[in-house]
Amino acid sequence: MMLKIGIVGLPNVGKSTLFNALTKASVPAENYPFCTIDPSVGVVGVPDERLGALERFSKSEKTVPAAIEFVDIAGLVKGAALGEGLGNQFLANIRETDAILQVVRFFDDADVHHVEGDIEPYKDIEIINLELALADAEQVRKRRDKLTGDVKRGAKEAIAEDAVLAKLAQGFAAGKLALHAGLTDEEKKLVQNLNLLTMKPILYALNRKSGGHNLDELADGRASRAYELIEALGGRYVFVDAATERELNDVADDDRETFRQELGVTENGLADLIRGAYGTLGLISFFTTGADETRAWTITRGSTAPVAGAAIHNDFLTKFIRAEVIEWDKLLELGSYAAAREKGQVRVEGKEYVVADGDVMVFLHG
Repeated sequence: MMLKIGIVGLPNVGKSTLFNALTKASVPAENYPFCTIDPSVGVVGVPDERLGALERFSKSEKTVPAAIEFVDIAGLVKGAALGEGLGNQFLANIRETDAILQVVRFFDDADVHHVEGDIEPYKDIEIINLELALADAEQVRKRRDKLTGDVKRGAKEAIAEDAVLAKLAQGFAAGKLALHAGLTDEEKKLVQNLNLLTMKPILYALNRKSGGHNLDELADGRASRAYELIEALGGRYVFVDAATERELNDVADDDRETFRQELGVTENGLADLIRGAYGTLGLISFFTTGADETRAWTITRGSTAPVAGAAIHNDFLTKFIRAEVIEWDKLLELGSYAAAREKGQVRVEGKEYVVADGDVMVFLHG
């Protein structure tokens, strides 16, 4: 399961710099709008200390982390939904992703131009979300137009879909994202083919400068207004210093933590961001481990054992028999599979078992 996240935001807020930091890639990140024209793509391993511990436990020849695909999408501007800037092209790129990482400028710097002039994060968020909602509203309008004939003929499927589209249209008119239109799971299925932008989960990356802490980075209530808006949207946010994290890519692993402290960056913003993306999407990891390989597998929280097995191979879904399961830390504590089995700590689970984050699993299939 490869998760695909689109990095979006206004021009010059640090999107490409953050992308470079995440992927250690080299894409343009200059101080002017529309520097990024074609979306750049990078695959990033999910940091997980458990994976390294299991690798050492099994003395594995290789380790494969869970992965996220990040797509650097050029800056949106006010009017993007109407084709301003390179709006239509960029909105199409976002539509292909599973989730949105919205980068928000959270620092004052007269040397870095802001496309809207003033530094007011909550307004930046509103601009981006409005453009996404306007684009979705147009998608919904076009789809309803196509359904008109079938609705008039009394086609049940068309009538049901049109009712959901009408609910979405009302939500957009009220300034709501599709996520907040109150659709049931069944209603969402009827419109999933539209791949609506505002139906995607959004994680907000608040890009601040080194040494900034909470409200210290932006005065005059600007930080508070941003937090309140994100909370009202039901969103989550993480702090990141994109420029510093990008610089740290060039520092040897052993020295990185020392440099981080010297620069006043007390947390690993990239690790927090990637874990935040996992949480936003309701994802967890389970592990397989042995002498050949230790690997983290990505599944949706609440997945049963056969569904988890399908992440490894499709046959595990239809031909699943049972799975041996033990918590990763319990396995390390007991020192070996043999000791774990002897103490009855390796459980045999069937098709109804709901996999927990951090489970180490061995699957048996027919």
